[in-house]
Amino acid sequence: MLKSRDTSLTTINRHYTHSASKSSTMLRLNELKLHLNHNEEDLTSAIIERLGITPDELLEYTVFKRSYDARKKSQILLIYQIDASVTKATEQAILKREGKNSLITATPDTQYKFVAQADSDFPNTEQQRPLIIGFGPCGILTALLLAEMGLKPIVLERGQDVRQRTKATWGLWRKRKLNTESNVQYGEGGAGTFSDGKLYSQVKDKRHLGRKVLEEFVAAGAPEEIMYVSKPHIGTFKLVKMVENIRRRITELGGEVRFEQKVERIHREPTAEGSSEGQVTGLTLSNGEVLHSRHIVLAIGHSARDSFEMLLKEGVYIEPKPFSVGFRIEHPQSIIDQARFGDNAGHPILGAADYKLVHHCKNDRSVYSFCMCPGGTVVAATSEEGSVVTNGMSQYSRNERNANSAIVVGIDPERDYPGHVLAGIDLQRKLEKLAYELGGKDYNAPAQLVGDFLKGKPSTKLGSVTPSYQPGVTLVDLSSALPEFAVEAIQEAIPAFDKQIKGFAMNDAILTGIETRTSSPICIKRDQDYQSINTRGLYPAGEGAGYAGGIFSAGIDGIKVAEAVALDLLQELPRN
Repeated sequence: MLKSRDTSLTTINRHYTHSASKSSTMLRLNELKLHLNHNEEDLTSAIIERLGITPDELLEYTVFKRSYDARKKSQILLIYQIDASVTKATEQAILKREGKNSLITATPDTQYKFVAQADSDFPNTEQQRPLIIGFGPCGILTALLLAEMGLKPIVLERGQDVRQRTKATWGLWRKRKLNTESNVQYGEGGAGTFSDGKLYSQVKDKRHLGRKVLEEFVAAGAPEEIMYVSKPHIGTFKLVKMVENIRRRITELGGEVRFEQKVERIHREPTAEGSSEGQVTGLTLSNGEVLHSRHIVLAIGHSARDSFEMLLKEGVYIEPKPFSVGFRIEHPQSIIDQARFGDNAGHPILGAADYKLVHHCKNDRSVYSFCMCPGGTVVAATSEEGSVVTNGMSQYSRNERNANSAIVVGIDPERDYPGHVLAGIDLQRKLEKLAYELGGKDYNAPAQLVGDFLKGKPSTKLGSVTPSYQPGVTLVDLSSALPEFAVEAIQEAIPAFDKQIKGFAMNDAILTGIETRTSSPICIKRDQDYQSINTRGLYPAGEGAGYAGGIFSAGIDGIKVAEAVALDLLQELPRN
């Protein structure tokens, strides 16, 4: 019989008491549905029934993915993808019987395969190490992959290591003291360190690069469940330790990570006289040190505004792109749980409920929820003095009283900030400084009860929902915090969202301003080889460059860029 280690179905592997035979093979079972409160035996029986075999023919199985269907709150279903081990002969018989049935297939190979490997003596006297600017999720995965391929990268991070950075961040939250070089936006781990730690996205991933990201995170200390739950997350405290472990692995493999190393300028030489095309040859740090390399990965975050200005000045092609602005909204987590799960609210497998909402408004704007943080807090996320910026954060437990998310309005360059390439940054700064003034010019955030916001009147006292933002909030009328079209759109969207999540428009829910750093306001365009379209050797990557939208997609992009760097660099190296 099966060796069951956990009848609550929270572990990933469940095996027979004996090992599978060497001649065994794996079959993938898709869309296997069971009721929420099923037990281990129910799952085993469902696998055997789907395969049409006897219990003795099932050697072992592994849960590859588990999600849930909560459309009927009274009949919530768990949906499994299972990898089942059977003998080769049994597999052939099943596949022949099933034909093109997508519910049973051969298990695909998801093992990551390196595209290149450097000689063990890399670098020699004529070789240059690749440089990586930024040590957020994208920079971390780029550095790790390059190190694993033997290319010994040098990482330059303007902020502090994650422990010191955490202290600096608490300095703003508790003492209203901002460190402009080490905060929620800058430092080891990137902006994702102070977030919910979500590890899912809508990026197409035919090569299973996302699985490589998850495997590396688990190896560094992330919970094993992120490999199979449908919406995995880590949380800030676990991210801190995990990031340190990955850094240690990079250095063990010959890489180097330098903190408080701000890049002042890149060196870009024209490829021909009078040409706008160029080639990077190195960079200069703010301390005057010059590093030479023809392979530089630009993995900066979307708040590195001075870096965008520097790149534009050096001639790197940049263009504006759409982003979104809005507020953070907070409700009691219990309200969201009840609306999503009904009587099953609080079930340990379901955890704290999340949501994803969108509304298309009469004024031709779209409002949507962004970065939803179940059981979390709203945090101060500015990186510039005299500004207020909000973000959301959750711990792994997600057990704080409130749920929060950004409710934002999409804006675009041609319509809302025409003019120069960096006009989106100007708009962000204008709104952030206004929020600072509305909050009282002491890093308090302006806030308003949802009921008052919908009625268009200032709030004067809090209701049943206590705002979680630190260092504090100042109650105001938020209608002046955003452009009129954005305020109108959000006022229309909140009652519409209430039809999907009962209680969403509750009077005492809290809006806190302002959310402006949803994504990068620019895109540093790159070719199919991942290099800048007009600057060879420069590899724009991750969120800041406009190619990712969260920890997971940034990590995947980091792997792709690392592969591109390795292939190009190794092609150039002299061979003995």
